[in-house]
Amino acid sequence: MIRDITIGQYVPGDSVIHRLDPRTKILLTLIFIISLFIITKFSGYLIAAVFLFGTIYLSKVPIKYMFKGLKGVLVILLITVIINMFMTPGRVLWSFLFLKITYEGLRQAAFMALRLTFLIVGTSLLTLTTPPIVMTDGIEYFLQPFKRVGVPAHELAMMMTIALRFIPTLMDETDKIMKAQMARGADFESGNVLNRAKSMVPLLVPLFISAFRRADELAVAMEARCYRGGQGRTRLHKLEYERSDYIAFFFVCLMVGLIIWNRYWIW
Repeated sequence: MIRDITIGQYVPGDSVIHRLDPRTKILLTLIFIISLFIITKFSGYLIAAVFLFGTIYLSKVPIKYMFKGLKGVLVILLITVIINMFMTPGRVLWSFLFLKITYEGLRQAAFMALRLTFLIVGTSLLTLTTPPIVMTDGIEYFLQPFKRVGVPAHELAMMMTIALRFIPTLMDETDKIMKAQMARGADFESGNVLNRAKSMVPLLVPLFISAFRRADELAVAMEARCYRGGQGRTRLHKLEYERSDYIAFFFVCLMVGLIIWNRYWIW
């Protein structure tokens, strides 16, 4: 399961999605996330699914790889579905003692499952098709207005990007530590959920040591390259919107328009 976490990973490619401006991808991802919360019908999720799968196809990232990240949050997804299924009042379809499954509960559970799935896949697509350095430039652009009130835009963008970039690195480090301790007789798979959680505690010390060591090495490397933050920093490639970016904006606006139309004018 550790290797199934895809958030923060980047898959090199030369697709039309990879070539989009990072500002375009960040902004369109936010619009896509917001649009998921205004959907009130299953047909609205069908519109979002067509757009999402079309984007995945254009990105040339394998679909199996995209949905591999769902395994890491499967427990959270199941808990969300169960809570909505049993806790939502409405027309009772099945009951046993104090447990009741309602029609409204099933509908709400399905809505939440689809929403979480689309959220994870959509945000994963952003990091899978955007290099970390380019992502930093895009985030810094949106934080520029806050410089007037003293917000260090470049440093904050760099910190956010490094945090995303190190998620798969730390997951890989955790997997190596687990295998090393299993070779010494540690058991992470037997017992109930509580016992499994307790067995993970010995991983914390070596994992924290590894994380601090990597952070120190990164700081030394940045200082050795005379990194002094964003003050006076220039870029080899300047961010510029191209025709493909405007086309992407058009299709996302079309998707949002169809979702709004589906919500208010289709019964």
